[in-house]
Amino acid sequence: MTSAVSRVPAASSAEALNHFESLLKFETDCWDVHHALSNGLQDFVLVDVRGQDMFAAGHINGAINIPHPRLNEKSLAHFPKDTLFVVYCAGPHCNGTEKAAIRLAKLGWPVKKMIGGVTGWLDEGFTLKVLESLDQGEIV
Repeated sequence: MTSAVSRVPAASSAEALNHFESLLKFETDCWDVHHALSNGLQDFVLVDVRGQDMFAAGHINGAINIPHPRLNEKSLAHFPKDTLFVVYCAGPHCNGTEKAAIRLAKLGWPVKKMIGGVTGWLDEGFTLKVLESLDQGEIV
Protein backbone atom coordinates (compact mmCIF):
# COMPACT_ATOMS: atom_id res chain seq x y z
CA MET A 1 0.00 0.00 0.00
CA THR A 2 1.31 3.48 -0.87
CA SER A 3 0.39 6.91 0.35
CA ALA A 4 -0.86 9.79 -1.77
CA VAL A 5 2.58 11.29 -1.24
CA SER A 6 4.53 8.45 -2.84
CA ARG A 7 1.90 7.26 -5.32
CA VAL A 8 3.51 9.45 -7.98
CA PRO A 9 7.24 8.73 -7.88
CA ALA A 10 9.55 11.58 -6.93
CA ALA A 11 11.61 13.19 -9.66
CA SER A 12 15.18 12.11 -10.07
CA SER A 13 17.78 14.06 -8.10
CA ALA A 14 18.93 15.76 -11.30
CA GLU A 15 15.35 16.78 -12.19
CA ALA A 16 14.74 18.02 -8.65
CA LEU A 17 17.94 20.04 -8.67
CA ASN A 18 17.02 21.66 -11.99
CA HIS A 19 13.50 22.42 -10.81
CA PHE A 20 14.43 23.95 -7.45
CA GLU A 21 17.35 25.94 -8.85
CA SER A 22 15.02 27.28 -11.53
CA LEU A 23 12.47 28.40 -8.93
CA LEU A 24 15.05 30.74 -7.41
CA LYS A 25 15.29 32.54 -10.75
CA PHE A 26 11.62 33.47 -10.42
CA GLU A 27 11.07 34.00 -6.71
CA THR A 28 12.61 35.12 -3.47
CA ASP A 29 11.31 34.95 0.07
CA CYS A 30 10.51 37.38 2.86
CA TRP A 31 13.67 36.56 4.82
CA ASP A 32 15.97 37.32 1.90
CA VAL A 33 14.15 40.59 1.15
CA HIS A 34 14.21 41.57 4.83
CA HIS A 35 17.92 40.76 5.09
CA ALA A 36 18.72 42.88 2.03
CA LEU A 37 16.63 45.82 3.28
CA SER A 38 18.05 45.62 6.82
CA ASN A 39 21.69 45.37 5.76
CA GLY A 40 21.95 47.97 3.00
CA LEU A 41 22.06 45.26 0.32
CA GLN A 42 18.99 46.29 -1.64
CA ASP A 43 19.96 45.82 -5.30
CA PHE A 44 16.35 45.65 -6.46
CA VAL A 45 13.22 47.76 -6.43
CA LEU A 46 10.58 46.35 -4.11
CA VAL A 47 7.11 46.95 -5.53
CA ASP A 48 3.85 46.56 -3.66
CA VAL A 49 1.42 45.82 -6.48
CA ARG A 50 -1.76 46.18 -4.40
CA GLY A 51 -4.04 49.19 -4.59
CA GLN A 52 -3.12 52.51 -2.99
CA ASP A 53 -5.49 52.10 -0.03
CA MET A 54 -4.01 48.72 0.86
CA PHE A 55 -0.49 50.13 0.50
CA ALA A 56 -1.36 53.03 2.81
CA ALA A 57 -2.89 50.66 5.37
CA GLY A 58 0.39 48.72 5.66
CA HIS A 59 3.35 47.94 3.41
CA ILE A 60 6.95 46.87 3.64
CA ASN A 61 9.17 49.81 4.51
CA GLY A 62 11.30 50.51 1.44
CA ALA A 63 8.65 49.43 -1.06
CA ILE A 64 7.09 51.64 -3.67
CA ASN A 65 3.50 51.24 -4.76
CA ILE A 66 2.59 50.57 -8.35
CA PRO A 67 -0.70 48.67 -8.55
CA HIS A 68 -0.26 45.90 -11.12
CA PRO A 69 -2.69 47.44 -13.66
CA ARG A 70 -0.49 50.57 -13.70
CA LEU A 71 2.76 48.81 -14.54
CA ASN A 72 3.56 50.22 -17.96
CA GLU A 73 6.33 52.00 -19.87
CA LYS A 74 5.24 55.38 -18.49
CA SER A 75 5.20 54.36 -14.81
CA LEU A 76 8.57 52.62 -15.20
CA ALA A 77 10.26 55.16 -17.48
CA HIS A 78 12.71 56.41 -14.83
CA PHE A 79 14.07 52.90 -14.14
CA PRO A 80 16.95 51.48 -16.22
CA LYS A 81 16.01 48.35 -18.19
CA ASP A 82 18.34 46.21 -16.07
CA THR A 83 16.54 47.13 -12.83
CA LEU A 84 15.47 44.02 -10.95
CA PHE A 85 11.93 44.36 -9.64
CA VAL A 86 10.70 42.26 -6.72
CA VAL A 87 6.92 42.30 -6.58
CA TYR A 88 4.57 41.36 -3.77
CA CYS A 89 0.86 41.47 -3.07
CA ALA A 90 -1.42 40.46 -0.20
CA GLY A 91 -0.29 36.84 0.01
CA PRO A 92 -0.75 33.33 -1.32
CA HIS A 93 -4.47 33.95 -1.89
CA CYS A 94 -3.68 36.78 -4.34
CA ASN A 95 -2.34 36.53 -7.89
CA GLY A 96 -1.34 40.18 -8.17
CA THR A 97 2.33 39.20 -8.18
CA GLU A 98 1.85 36.95 -11.17
CA LYS A 99 -0.06 39.67 -13.05
CA ALA A 100 2.67 42.19 -12.19
CA ALA A 101 5.47 39.79 -13.13
CA ILE A 102 3.85 39.09 -16.50
CA ARG A 103 3.55 42.82 -17.22
CA LEU A 104 7.15 43.50 -16.21
CA ALA A 105 8.49 40.58 -18.23
CA LYS A 106 6.51 41.66 -21.30
CA LEU A 107 8.01 45.14 -20.90
CA GLY A 108 11.53 43.69 -20.75
CA TRP A 109 12.43 44.14 -17.06
CA PRO A 110 13.87 41.40 -14.85
CA VAL A 111 11.41 40.39 -12.15
CA LYS A 112 11.02 38.07 -9.19
CA LYS A 113 8.07 37.60 -6.90
CA MET A 114 8.38 37.65 -3.14
CA ILE A 115 6.55 34.52 -2.08
CA GLY A 116 4.12 34.92 0.77
CA GLY A 117 3.42 38.60 0.17
CA VAL A 118 2.21 40.65 3.12
CA THR A 119 0.84 37.54 4.80
CA GLY A 120 4.23 35.83 4.65
CA TRP A 121 5.99 39.00 5.80
CA LEU A 122 3.80 39.21 8.90
CA ASP A 123 4.05 35.45 9.52
CA GLU A 124 7.83 35.85 9.72
CA GLY A 125 7.37 38.46 12.47
CA PHE A 126 8.29 41.48 10.36
CA THR A 127 6.36 44.73 10.60
CA LEU A 128 4.58 46.95 8.10
CA LYS A 129 4.76 50.68 7.71
CA VAL A 130 1.40 52.45 7.90
CA LEU A 131 0.88 55.81 6.21
CA GLU A 132 -1.04 58.57 7.91
CA SER A 133 -1.81 59.95 4.46
CA LEU A 134 -1.15 58.86 0.90
CA ASP A 135 1.32 61.77 0.60
CA GLN A 136 3.83 59.97 2.84
CA GLY A 137 4.64 57.03 0.61
CA GLU A 138 5.99 56.64 -2.87
CA ILE A 139 2.97 55.80 -4.94
CA VAL A 140 3.40 55.77 -8.69
